[in-house]
Amino acid sequence: MDKNTFVGLLLIGAIIIGFSIYNAPSEEEVAEQLRVRDSIEQVEAEKAAAMQAQQTKEEGVEAEIDSSMESVEEISNDSTVVSNDSVQNAELERLYGAFAASAEGESRIIKVENELMKLYFNTKGGKVEKVELKDYVTYSEKPLLLIDSTSDFNFNFFTRDNKNIYTDELYFTTDVVGDMSVSGSGEQQLSFRLNAGSGRYLELLYTIRGDQYLIDLDVNLIEMDQVVDMRTGEMYLNWSVQAPDQEKTMKNQRDATTIYYKFKDEDIDYLTATSDEKEEFDADPKWISLKQQFFNTTIIADDAFDKARAFIQTETDEGSERYVKRMTAALTLPLSGSKVEQYGMSFYFGPNKYDILKELDLGLEEIIDLGWGIFGWVNRFAVIPVFNFLDSFDMSYGIIILILTILLKLVLSPITYKTYLSGAKMRVLKPEINEINEKYKDDAMKKQQEMMSLYRQTGVNPLSGCIPLLIQMPILIAMFRFFPASIELRQESFLWADDLSTYDSIYTFPDGFSIPFYGDHISLFTILMAVSIALYTKLNSSMSAGMATEGPMAAQMKIMMYLMPIMMLFWFNSYSSGLSYYYFLANIISIGQTFLIRKVFINEDAIRAKIEKNKKNPKKKKKSGFAKRMEEMAKQQQLKQKGK
Repeated sequence: MDKNTFVGLLLIGAIIIGFSIYNAPSEEEVAEQLRVRDSIEQVEAEKAAAMQAQQTKEEGVEAEIDSSMESVEEISNDSTVVSNDSVQNAELERLYGAFAASAEGESRIIKVENELMKLYFNTKGGKVEKVELKDYVTYSEKPLLLIDSTSDFNFNFFTRDNKNIYTDELYFTTDVVGDMSVSGSGEQQLSFRLNAGSGRYLELLYTIRGDQYLIDLDVNLIEMDQVVDMRTGEMYLNWSVQAPDQEKTMKNQRDATTIYYKFKDEDIDYLTATSDEKEEFDADPKWISLKQQFFNTTIIADDAFDKARAFIQTETDEGSERYVKRMTAALTLPLSGSKVEQYGMSFYFGPNKYDILKELDLGLEEIIDLGWGIFGWVNRFAVIPVFNFLDSFDMSYGIIILILTILLKLVLSPITYKTYLSGAKMRVLKPEINEINEKYKDDAMKKQQEMMSLYRQTGVNPLSGCIPLLIQMPILIAMFRFFPASIELRQESFLWADDLSTYDSIYTFPDGFSIPFYGDHISLFTILMAVSIALYTKLNSSMSAGMATEGPMAAQMKIMMYLMPIMMLFWFNSYSSGLSYYYFLANIISIGQTFLIRKVFINEDAIRAKIEKNKKNPKKKKKSGFAKRMEEMAKQQQLKQKGK
C-alpha cells in the first residue's frame, strides 16, 4: 500500500463512522422501539393464552358461542341495511334532488267511473293509465280499451341543480282513498301532488263530469320557481299511445289510424295513415288527436302548446297482433317563472261520432274522413242529417240504408229523367248520325261540323246526358266515404252480415290460403253489387246509341262493361258491407227507374216528331260559348289542313 491508498481508506472509514453516529437513534426513539416490541410480545402472548383457553373451554361453551354468533350476525345485517339505505338515499338524492322523497312509494290504481267510461289513474306518474268505454266492446266482445297500461304520459323538466326529472318515475300523493263515481251533470275532482319539500309541489288536477267524454287537466306549479330551472322557460309533455286492436281486420284499422292536429287559428292537418311518418311543428298546436278507425284520444290546450321541440310520430309494428300502431306526441308547455303557475288542457276519450265532436266546437269532427270539398259537404249537410233522422226511429240499419237509398234516388230522379231523355233523342238521331259518319269518314273536321249542324237543327244537346251524370257523381263518391267512416254501422248486423262497417263473409278460405288482391274470404254483398253493376251497364249501353256504336271507343266501352264488375269484386271484397249493400240497392233501383221511364215517361215517337219539326222550322237560338269555341276550333283546323 502506498501513502495515497492509506489516506483514502482512512477517509472512507471516517465517513462511515461519522454517518453511523449521525443516524444513530435517540434515547426517546430507542424507548419507543422497546415499547412497541413489548406491546407486540404482549399481544402475541395474550393471543396464545386466548387460543389455549378457547381450546380448553370449547366443548363446555359451544351453545354459548352459537348464541353469541347469532347476535353478531344480527348486528352485522343491521349495519349492512343501514349502510345500503344510506347509499340508496344518496343515489336518489343525486338523481332527483328535491324530489328524492317521491322516488319511492306505492303504485296505487284509482278508478273513476262516469256514465260513459271508466278511467284508471295511477299514483305513479299521476296519469290516466287506462280508459274503458262502457257503451262499446271490441269485435271479439271484450271490453273496449281506448288506451291501456302500455301508454306513456309524463312531464319532463330540469331543476335548478341540473336534475332531469320525468314525472312517470315518481310517486304522487292524493287524498282520495278509494274509487269514485259521478253521473249526470255532476263532477268530481282528483288531485295528484308531486312534493318538492317546504310547501313546494307540482299538482295534476283532473275534473271528470258525469255525462261527458271530455275531462279537464290543470297543471299547477306552486312555489316551484325555486326548484324548476326557469331559464329554459319550458316544461315538456311526452305522450305515447299503443292503439289496441278493436275491430275485425288489422289492415282496415291501420289504414285509418293516424294523428290529426290543428294549429292555433289554422286549418286541420294530419300524418299519412298508410305509412309511418314524423313531423316537427313550425307553429303552436291547439290540439293533437290520436285517431283510430272509430275512436280517438285527443289532447286539447286551453290556449295552445308551444311549438318548441314539439313533434308527432306514427310507428307500425307489422308483426304485432295486439296493437295497431304506436302514436307519439311531444309537446311543450311555456313557463313564465312565477311563484304560482297554471296550465290548462283537456282530454277527449271517445267515439268518432260526428254530432258529438261537432258539439265541442273545436273542428274535431273533421278527423272523420267524409271526403274533401263537395263530397264532404254532401255528407255533412245532406247525408248525415237524413241518416240521423232515420236513425231516430230505432230501425234496423239495413232498413235505414234502404230508405236512404230510395230518398236519394227520388231526389235525383229529375236528373235521371234528363239523362234518359237525352239518350232517347240520340237513339232517334242514330240513323242520321251513322249516315254522317259514313259520308265524311275520311274528313274528321267536316264530320264534326255536320254533327254540330245536326244537333243545332234538331235542338239536341249531346252533352245533356253527361251533365246529369256529373251532378250525381258527388253523391256516389260521398257515400263511398260515408259508410266506412260511420260508427253507427259498427257491429250492426243485417241479414248474413254481422257488422255493416266491415266486410261480410259467406265463406272463408282455409288458413294460409288467400287470393292476391282479393283476400281470404268471399263477400256476398260484393258479389251482388258486381252483378247489379253488370246488369245496369248492359241495360244502359243501349242508351248510348248514336254516340259510339262502332270503332275503338265502342270496343273500349264494351271492355269496360265487362271489366268493371270484376274490378269491383276485388276492390270491395274487404270493404264495408254497408257500402256494397248501398251500391247494390242503388243499381237495382236505377234499373227499375230505367224501365219505368222508358215505358211510361218517354215516347220515342213523340220525340222523333218533335225533332223532325225542329229540322223543318229550326229556331234561332243564341249559340252557347261552348258551341262558338267548338266551331272556331273546327274552322282553325280546316284552315290548317288547306294550308298544308
